[in-house]
Amino acid sequence: LNKPEWYLTQVLMWIGNHAKFLDDKIQPILDKAGSSVNAGLEFSRGLVMLILEKLAADIPCLLYDDTLFCHLVDEVLLFERELYSVHGYLSSLPSCMHILSEESCFQRWLTVEKKFALQKMDSMLSSEAAWISQYKDITDVDEMKVPDCAETFMTLLLVITDRYKNLPTASRKLQFLGLQKELVDDFRIRLTQVMKEETRASLGFRYCAILNAVNYIATVLADWADNV
Repeated sequence: LNKPEWYLTQVLMWIGNHAKFLDDKIQPILDKAGSSVNAGLEFSRGLVMLILEKLAADIPCLLYDDTLFCHLVDEVLLFERELYSVHGYLSSLPSCMHILSEESCFQRWLTVEKKFALQKMDSMLSSEAAWISQYKDITDVDEMKVPDCAETFMTLLLVITDRYKNLPTASRKLQFLGLQKELVDDFRIRLTQVMKEETRASLGFRYCAILNAVNYIATVLADWADNV
């Protein structure tokens, strides 16, 4: 259960190793017979169906172990990325995202994603470098004077988007968007709390850093507004 990468990698190897044989030897036979079947895709689909069976059996056994469940999700997302980008798999065919979209699994994924995002936010705001810009010494890069915590937070949101963007239904994607909105609001509250501590020194370093953080986040969110 703790090594889903073993069978996921094995399947990717089988697909890669058989590609030339299927294209050179099997596809011409299908073409000659007037079949519309793509040998490589059909081979991949068959193997993916085996993975779906395996995931359906494994997921109930690790649903409440955060570490194992997260590892499984991470490995499945890596597998999906390589399956589509390297091996030309089609989004119309069965995929692991359909298993991750099933209610019990999906709700667990959302819960765990939120838990780890909040932990990340705790660590980024308690860091000594939280209010310092990574690029403070490079003026042409750092016009917005973005503190480290704001940049890290927006990267966190971007990573979450990258993880859920291939979900098969819009309703599931919207649930993840809801989580992101919760995180933005949580970050806003945290910034407000820190700001209240700084009101006596409103021209101080940290107060200015908070304003820069808010400006940066608002700007980036506006840029993302065109991204369906």
